[in-house]
Amino acid sequence: MLEIIVPLALLFIIALVKQIPKIGGDIRVALIAAAISSAVISGLHPAETLLAFIDGIDRLSWIIMLSVFGSLYAESQAKLGTIDTTLNTLRSAFGNSPKGLIVAIFITLILAGSLLGDAIAAATVIGFLVIHSLTELKLKPEQIGMIILLGASIGSIMPPITQGVFLSASLVGIDPGPVIKLAYITVTIGGIFAILESLRFVRGKKMPQELIPEKSVVRILKERWKTLIPLFVLIAIILANTLFDYNIFTEFAVLTFVVEPLQEIKILQGVTFEVVSAIIIAFLVSFLFPSVRKDTKAIFKNGLVKVNRTVQIQLCAGIMVGVFYASGLIDKVALMTEGLASSMVKLGGALSMVVVGMLTGSQTTSQSVIVTFLAPILENMNVDPDLIALGASHIAAAGQNMPPVGLTAFVVCGLIGGILNKQVDPVKVMMLALPNSLYFLAIGLVVWFI
Repeated sequence: MLEIIVPLALLFIIALVKQIPKIGGDIRVALIAAAISSAVISGLHPAETLLAFIDGIDRLSWIIMLSVFGSLYAESQAKLGTIDTTLNTLRSAFGNSPKGLIVAIFITLILAGSLLGDAIAAATVIGFLVIHSLTELKLKPEQIGMIILLGASIGSIMPPITQGVFLSASLVGIDPGPVIKLAYITVTIGGIFAILESLRFVRGKKMPQELIPEKSVVRILKERWKTLIPLFVLIAIILANTLFDYNIFTEFAVLTFVVEPLQEIKILQGVTFEVVSAIIIAFLVSFLFPSVRKDTKAIFKNGLVKVNRTVQIQLCAGIMVGVFYASGLIDKVALMTEGLASSMVKLGGALSMVVVGMLTGSQTTSQSVIVTFLAPILENMNVDPDLIALGASHIAAAGQNMPPVGLTAFVVCGLIGGILNKQVDPVKVMMLALPNSLYFLAIGLVVWFI
């Protein structure tokens, strides 16, 4: 019993009790402490423990590679001006009215969230671009916060580059393809719901003259279409495989020659996951442009710095996952729960994910901590693995925005408050976003209970 209680107790106490000196609230320390305690109590030898570390990191390697190369790619697109082109094009297409501007901003935020794979990063990158425009519409700071929070959060699990779904599929141990196809539907509905929620903020308002785009969509694209080339390459590669089962990395001999040897190398094989490989191709295409090449050093530096903490958490989560499998802890927890009612396990697991996501502001942390144990239990209860992954990603996405202490909202409010020099209430932002959070929570529970 101690081999189960001690690692889990260390994991949750260190992660959630921030009052512990130096290590309190540090999820990295919590994950490593749980892993080492499990290895010691289970009697794993140092060599076995090291192999477990490697195995666990290998299990999450494509998520780690997705974070690293996704951040580098996003940084290159910022230098290239892709996001600016996208926002200006959408503003011109939809932005002659306040409602159209809201739609344009949401689409841009969702696109940025998908590219970056992280709600906080997307909110920070795009927030600077849209806060003043939303202020000109006379929106309250909390309403601006809700728009940025939801747009960025939905983007972080929006296919085709959906870090939340990829992570849940990896932890469950399945091919993410079928899950992504379901997520296209559920996440898109969530995005439409968020837009409709926000349109009430501008009901009856007129568009300020200074916000009406001066250039047409045709003119913007004529002037700046080249900045969208890497993005189009990325989308084309992913959609070709998702919709038509055409994988360029198996169809083209040159790419196969590069990819196949890497598939045999632990951890490095993460770059061969198709979405990661597609991002690398798009990233390399970006260097055809002088504006990207001249800032090569800054792109690598800024990209790696921005993803540094996320990758550290993922590495620690991989270590914990590997040790838990090697020590047999996962199987033991599953056996212990066999006598529990399935509804109790599902509701308890969902609540745990919401709490961890709320306190850490991260769906990555929430899934790494909870799904590791929960997925095998749900599989033993005959829940379809695809639905386990889909539900986990949606519940985790809901949790990171839940009141009263959703970290993402505090970051967004700090950003808005700093730009507008006003006090922004994060709890009000979270309450405004609550209907959408409840939608994602409901989707997750429904698919688990099917």
